[in-house]
Amino acid sequence: MPEAIRSFIAFDIEDSGVLENITKMQKILAGTGADLKLVEPQNIHITLRFLGNITPAMVDKIYEGMRKVQFTPFNVKIQGLGSFPSQRNPRVVWAGIREGSVQLRGIFEQLEPFLRSLGFAPDPKGFSPHLTIARVRSGRNKAQLIKCLMENANFEFGTVKANCLRLKKSDLTPKGPVYTTLREYCPQG
Repeated sequence: MPEAIRSFIAFDIEDSGVLENITKMQKILAGTGADLKLVEPQNIHITLRFLGNITPAMVDKIYEGMRKVQFTPFNVKIQGLGSFPSQRNPRVVWAGIREGSVQLRGIFEQLEPFLRSLGFAPDPKGFSPHLTIARVRSGRNKAQLIKCLMENANFEFGTVKANCLRLKKSDLTPKGPVYTTLREYCPQG
């Protein structure tokens, strides 16, 4: 039985100024006293497609499909704060994408038919461009968290360049996930 690799396709957020603004917002969120698991700065990314478990043999096949995606590097403006599944029931806290979402959706739509041809089921949640910055572990201080989300609904994190599409491996550890880049595709633009 080949080793299963928990994986996803994403753009990493590598701009130090944007990561600093995300960390600032995480501190504000933590200040509400809500029971949060904050996403570490090195793990902040825009997920294009969660793949789940793949075999080592599938890595190169997925990379082949990634290399067929047509895009030139583009700006992604990260602005806004919200939560899934809803504002009243926050389970995941996200930073929104104000600019670049059309390009991100275009890349997702190019990847999807290829991934289906490899046997991946459609993503049941669909595609909603965002960056997960925290997960809510319990209902502790939920009202304060919701108030904070509403007060910062238009918070500006900054703009990053989306230039390298990456196939990432996710190792779940007791301290949180550790992400490793398996393959990257960086078209020139």
